[in-house]
Parts: sequence; structure tokens; C-alpha cells
Amino acid sequence: MKIFSITTDDKFKEYSEIGFQDEHPETILETWLENNPDKIIENGDLSIIGRQVTTNLGSVIDLLAIDRQGDSVVIELKRNRTPRETLAQALEYTSFIEKLGIEQLEDILRNYTSDEAANLAQYHREYFKLATDEAVVFNNDQRIVIVGQKITPEIRQTSSFLRNKGIKVTCLEFTFFKAEGGLRLLSTDIVVGNESNSIDRIISGSLPKISESKFLTALDSNGKRMFERLLKSAKDNSFPIHWGSKGFSLNVNLQGTHVAFCFGYPPQSVYQQSLYTALVGRGGLMIKIDISEEEIQELKAEAQNSGLFQPAGRELKLLITREFTEKEMDWLVSWLLKLSQTIEKHGLKGQSDQ
Repeated sequence: MKIFSITTDDKFKEYSEIGFQDEHPETILETWLENNPDKIIENGDLSIIGRQVTTNLGSVIDLLAIDRQGDSVVIELKRNRTPRETLAQALEYTSFIEKLGIEQLEDILRNYTSDEAANLAQYHREYFKLATDEAVVFNNDQRIVIVGQKITPEIRQTSSFLRNKGIKVTCLEFTFFKAEGGLRLLSTDIVVGNESNSIDRIISGSLPKISESKFLTALDSNGKRMFERLLKSAKDNSFPIHWGSKGFSLNVNLQGTHVAFCFGYPPQSVYQQSLYTALVGRGGLMIKIDISEEEIQELKAEAQNSGLFQPAGRELKLLITREFTEKEMDWLVSWLLKLSQTIEKHGLKGQSDQ
């Protein structure tokens, strides 16, 4: 493919195609794909849930995603390997992913987002803005995406054969151009795909963690006022604050074990600018401390009756879309302190008699 600019005298001036690896480290293409998941496959958006995911055989998947239907998508960059090696590697990765259950996919998401209480179903629903009656089955099917500056005839032919046999394979070829003034252009073309047609622990890379200052900068005026108040209260009460790739969790330190009781997120998060409880989910009260279901429900009812929280799956969320009064923020801080005191009162599971 050739790309031209049109000069002031109506002449075509061709952009220079260059080898991508001549000017870029290998990982930059992963980052570009990671940040543009809607430009990868032929029929829809993707949500990236893992990067550099280690398989049971010790190999590493470049990117792992899920589509709107909940199917898993293995994204493999074609490096300096033979066509046979590229396809064999992609099939090996997919055979690994096929064995994973929702809990293991959720572990990958948690490692990737540095959010210890991330819920895959809720994350997926909010990312794709699904209707309340839109059902999803995770990892019911898998697909393969191979990305390279040159997709060889061997890869195209074999990928088309696999598609005809019911294995979803997409091949994305890209061309990199450089123009005067340092302008960079990237052209993509789906060369295969437009035609009709139980693992233990998972290790994966994670996004860089956000700092408190960057988090506060990302907030609007309502969010900044609310979160500054919450973070000050946390520091005053010596609550450990765990920063993730987007937001944070507030925790109680029980003999070195940190028990989360709420999570805060900025506007650009999938969860929007909000505060989520950790009453039931992993890392929270029900999982780590000796507390009854009845007491959890009492705490939950108290929060809902305040008018600040609304249901969010098994948890509650407080969307920060308006300015909250001092009285409302006082109540919220008081209720969160009550959660922390409940954690301290009950202690860790299995240690109440020690």
C-alpha cells in the first residue's frame, strides 16, 4: 500500500514506508494495541485483561482480551519466527486459555489492573455497557489474532484453513510510514478474517501503578473534594492504602494481613468516578474475617438506606457525579470507620481463638 500527501501545487508526494523495528522497541506495538483495542478485530471491540501472561508451559502470551460475548482472544505479535513457529505458538496459547475458568481469568484481570477485588463479570458489563438483560458466558470460545508488518502467504493460507475448520483466526497486517517533520502514520489491513466463514496460578504483567497526586489530578471537582477527605481520614487512622493502575483500596492491617474495605476509582476507569465496597468480594470482609452473613447484610442495608450507595452486583457503589454535602461526607467517613472497626473486632478467619 502507498500513501501520498497532496502538495499545494496538486502533486502527490509519497510517504516513506520504513521497517517498524528500525525505530521502535518491540514492546511499543504491544502498547499501541493495548491502548487501541477497538482497532484489532474485524467485528467489534475488545477489552484487554492481561499482558505478558505466562502459560503452564512457561511461554508468554503478548496480550489477552475478551470480546463482547465473553470469548477469550489471544493476540500474538509475529516476531522474527518462521510461519510454522508463529502459528504453533498461537495454537499452544489458545489451548492453554481454553482450560481456564472464570476465576482464573479474573486472577489475570486482577494482576493486570492491580485491583485485588476486580470482578470480571462486572468489569466486562461496565466496559461494554451491556444491557441488564444481556447474558454473557465467559471463555465459551476462543479466537486468535496474529499481528505483523508482513503476514506471509504460509500464515494466510493456514489461517484461512483453520477458519474454515471453525477456529477463529484473524491476521492483521500493518504498514508504518514516516513523513517530513516526524509525522508518523500507521496503516492496518485485516488480511485474514473479513471473509465469511484447569490451570493453577497465573502469572501476568501489570499496568504501572498510579500515584496519589496523579489520581487526584484525574478527578473532577466533586471527586477531588470527596477523595481528599477520604484519603485524609485514611492517613489519620493509619489505614494502608494500596494504589493500583487506576485507583486505590483502603485496608485494615491485621497482624500483617491487609483487609480491604473499600475501593476508589477516577472518571476514566471502567467503574467511573466512584467508591465501591468490599463487603463480599475477594480481599474484603466476608473472605478474610470471621463475620456472619447477617452482620454483612446489616452493614449493607445501613449503606443503602443512606441514599448514597446503589447495588453493584454483590457489592455497593457510590457514584460521585455531584457535590456531596459536609453532612453526607461525615456520614460516609463514619460508616467506613465502622467497617474498619468491624474488621478489627472480628479478626482474621481461623485466628479468633488464638
